[in-house]
Amino acid sequence: MEQTRLKTTQLGETGLEITRIGFGAWAIGGDGWEFGWGPQQDEESIQTIHRALELGVNWIDTAAAYGFGHSEEVVGRALAGLERRPYVFTKASLVQGPDGRLVNNLKRDSILREAEGSLKRLGVDAIDLYQIHWPIPEGDVDEGWSAFAELKEQGLVHHIGVSNFDIAQLQRIDQIAPVETLQPPYSLIAREVENDILPFTKHEGIGVIVYSPMGSGLLTGAMTQERITNLPENDWRKHSASFQEPQLTRHLAIVERLKKVATRLDTTPGAVAVAWALRNPAVDGAIIGFRQPDQVGSILDADGLELNDTDIAEIAGEKP
Repeated sequence: MEQTRLKTTQLGETGLEITRIGFGAWAIGGDGWEFGWGPQQDEESIQTIHRALELGVNWIDTAAAYGFGHSEEVVGRALAGLERRPYVFTKASLVQGPDGRLVNNLKRDSILREAEGSLKRLGVDAIDLYQIHWPIPEGDVDEGWSAFAELKEQGLVHHIGVSNFDIAQLQRIDQIAPVETLQPPYSLIAREVENDILPFTKHEGIGVIVYSPMGSGLLTGAMTQERITNLPENDWRKHSASFQEPQLTRHLAIVERLKKVATRLDTTPGAVAVAWALRNPAVDGAIIGFRQPDQVGSILDADGLELNDTDIAEIAGEKP
């Protein structure tokens, strides 16, 4: 099938020309770890990746932590044999601990081991963008970032960035090596980065790809109290404060407003939520965690969705 022409943009000053929507591989890590999304079939994950690429998506974001390497293995299987592969972004600093738990580690030796494992699982010679997953432990951030700079110098990664860092942390590590990208959470239910962090990245030329623009499924229009109750026990969302009262009622009220806008624009609430996040001038791309092939097309509508002031006011619950 001929690829759909999706909008692209420069990711900060990396020189990477990315589609505004990327494939997020968190959920395809499967279950059996601390932040799993419940059962997921690998073959369906591979079909979903292929569908996204078929429709023009040109980057995948994953992490060694997702399923303790399983997500990267699935991505590697999906990419094997492709004539033209997408950009591959992954992360380090979360390693396997006891009882399916994650442990933060920013020591140089650990980072270098993680990079070696990720390269092998993904089946690539170099990672296009390598990111520190969390700035924890705080005291080891400099050592971890120095290891990232070392990997870039060796050519094992092409670009280096971070996820979940604040401004002070970005400024601190920039003294060691330039920070090329930031990956923060950003959505209608997680707007903390709007006031300071996103303006800072825009001013500094740091590329931004946001995660969870649909609130981990809350803003898709498909999430209800009943569905949350019936989520598998090993789906992390079932125990998240965002999916429980008192926050849940506020979040579902936003969904009702998204539905009204989506109906008027002949699209889905999820696509409107993603378009809302992409509307911020500091945001280069948004990570979408597709799990089934038939989910891909409707959310890609966000790529060409232009929200006007009336739409934005309605989503915010403001009177015209």
